[in-house]
Parts: sequence; C-alpha cells; structure tokens
Amino acid sequence: MKVILMSIGTRGDMEPFLAIGEILRDQGCNVICAFPEQFRKLAEEAKVEFASLGSEFIELLESDDGKAALGGSGSGIRKMVAYIRLALRQTEANHELVEKQYEVVKRENPDRIVYNGKAIYPILWGIKSRGKSILISPVPYMHYVKDHTHVAFNSNYGPFLNKLTYSLASFGLISTARISARWLRMGKDISRKQIKNALQTNKVIYTISPSLFPRPEYWDENLQVLGYHEKKKNISWEPGKELTEFIQKHDKILFITFGSMTNPRPEKKTGILVEILERNKIPAIINTAAGGLVRPEKYDAGLIHFVPEIPYNWVFPRVYGVIHHGGSGTTHMALKYGCACMIIPHIIDQFVWNRLLYEKSLGPKGIRINNITVKNLEPGILDLVNNTSYKKKAELIAGEMAKESYKEEIYRSITEY
Repeated sequence: MKVILMSIGTRGDMEPFLAIGEILRDQGCNVICAFPEQFRKLAEEAKVEFASLGSEFIELLESDDGKAALGGSGSGIRKMVAYIRLALRQTEANHELVEKQYEVVKRENPDRIVYNGKAIYPILWGIKSRGKSILISPVPYMHYVKDHTHVAFNSNYGPFLNKLTYSLASFGLISTARISARWLRMGKDISRKQIKNALQTNKVIYTISPSLFPRPEYWDENLQVLGYHEKKKNISWEPGKELTEFIQKHDKILFITFGSMTNPRPEKKTGILVEILERNKIPAIINTAAGGLVRPEKYDAGLIHFVPEIPYNWVFPRVYGVIHHGGSGTTHMALKYGCACMIIPHIIDQFVWNRLLYEKSLGPKGIRINNITVKNLEPGILDLVNNTSYKKKAELIAGEMAKESYKEEIYRSITEY
C-alpha cells in the first residue's frame, strides 16, 4: 500500500507524521512524506521517501511579517499590519502550495493520504476516494466538544456558542477548500455540500494522549484519539563535557525552549528569562535552536547553560521542569518524562495547551510571548520550581502515558477501508 503523509507547518507539524510513517513502514507500506522543502532532511533521516511542497510557506513564517504576526511584541496596530501583509503574501503562496499538493498526488497515485489541517488538497481528493483520506490532528478541539470552543477560540462560552464556533471554523475550511478547487479548475465538479460531507465523515485520528484529552463518548466512530507517538530518535548524540558537568553540579534544573518558534526580539525575551533565573539562583539549560532565544554576551555561565540544539529525549529525563512554547509534541514529551511545565504560548493551539495543563495542575499558567516581562513572569517561574505538586502530577501523567499502546490501532485505522 502506498501512503502519502502530507503536512504543512513548522517542524512540530512534521514530527507526528514521521512517527506515523515509521509505524506504516514497519508494517510494509510504501511511505512518502510530502513536506515543505525545509524538512527534506527530517524525512531522509527517518529513511522514508520525500516529496517537496516547496519552500515558500516556511519562508513566509520566517519573514519579518511572519515573526511579528505570530510571535511578535509591540503595539496591536503593528501586529494587525503584519497580519494583513502576511495574508496578502500568503494568498499567492497558498495557490502554489495547493498546486504542489495536487502534483504530488497525481504523480504518486496513492492508496491513502494522511494529512494535517493545513493541507487542503487531500480534502478534495477524499471526495472521489471515500474513506482513503485521513486527517491527523495533534491538537484538541477540532471537532465539537460540549464544554469547549473550537481550538481557534480557546474558551468555554456554553453549549450553544461553543457549537457555533465549530460551525464557523467548518465554514471557513469549506470556503478555503472551495477556493482551492477553483484554483485547480475543479470548482464545477465539487460542491460545498460534498466538501462538508467529506469533512464530517472522513476518518480523523487525534494523536494526543487520552490522559490529556479523553475521547468524548458522543463522538462518531470516525473520530478517534489514538495516543502520542514519537519517531525513533538519534541515539548516537553525546553531550559535551561542559553540559555533563553542569547537570552533575545542579539539582532542579529547568530546560527552556521555544522549539521552532521565532519572534522579532529574541534578545529581549532571553534577557527577561536570564534576569529572573540569575536573581533567584535557578539553574537552567536554554535551547537556542530556531533563534527564538539567543545566547547573550554576558550571563552567569555557572548557573545557565546555552545549547544550540539538544535531543529532548536526552535532556527531559535529566531536568526538573520545562518552560516551553506549548507545541503538542514538546508538551507530550515533557509530560512523558514527568517534567513540571510552564508554557509561554506563541500561536493558536499553544494557548489551548497552556490552559489545559494549568487546569490539570501540571504547572502554572504561562503568559503569551509578546506580553512577558520580568514582573509578570517571575512569579510563575518561582511557582514552577517551588510547588512540588506540579512535578507529582506530571509523574502521574507519565505513568499513564507509559501504558498507552496504539500502534496497531493507528495502522488499522489508516489502512482499513
């Protein structure tokens, strides 16, 4: 069976698909990862075939407008202007992106397409190939849940208004799919009703731990919650002498990372964190991988250790807690290793994880990236370090996640018709 895994977004959007790709490959499937060009190496390292969706999408996110709109600081006017400019530039990029999705599928003629919410063509393909297009969601609240709005709204307005937010999100997605159909000269062949029916009946797999997001019992059978899955990690990585000595020297170390998130003022954001850590003598390892945090010229090197990259599965078992951006993968991995957490959200779903972990007492509620100051962030960091109940709750969740085993269910859900 030939399966295309199609994902668009940042690195965190690729990771769940690489894990699924390994599951399918180990069962004998021919797996092709259709990702933005910037993630070719990830697919090659996972030993799966790669098909490029171009580089324009990621280049937009990494542009000044992208940084200001998605992780910026400053006035609301500045952010609004950045959003508008980003949207205008993205229309052309989206057109080209849909064309590339279409070309990959036409060339490969797959038996199944497994895709994320940013990939639109698989929805249209699934209308003619019923049951063969499967949506993967690593974030909750994409489908109606009584006590929560759609993920984009991140609130609870009561049953009626909550349901309305899902209808609004569905209307927007259907409209986007209709525009894409016109771009591909399929508009006359595909109706709004067909798209809506496909979205309601096609299989959806939430790659989320049920300990964090239990499957609502009133959901239809096509909606499943089948646990968090990691791709196989590079076990050849070795820490340097300084990092090894730093970990041996300190207790209750914090690990701080913004993952693949960027922002226009990384020096200021890093300075806020460093000032808090140094004043309170809190040891920390800070990851500067994507540039959202940077190594300053002056800091207490005995208390803070900067790394340009580091495997999370190596560092998480060695730290007490994690301060991070709130991506689904980082959230799951931190809890898998029993780390207390505080999220500094940048974009949409990260605000949901921030709220969810706070409500489950897995850490203090964090502050959005463009609002952090020493004054408002310091109490949360002190609470994270000193309130041992967060660590105990995280270790309980880690125990529950260790019992989860959904690989067979993932494979069957994708391959069975």
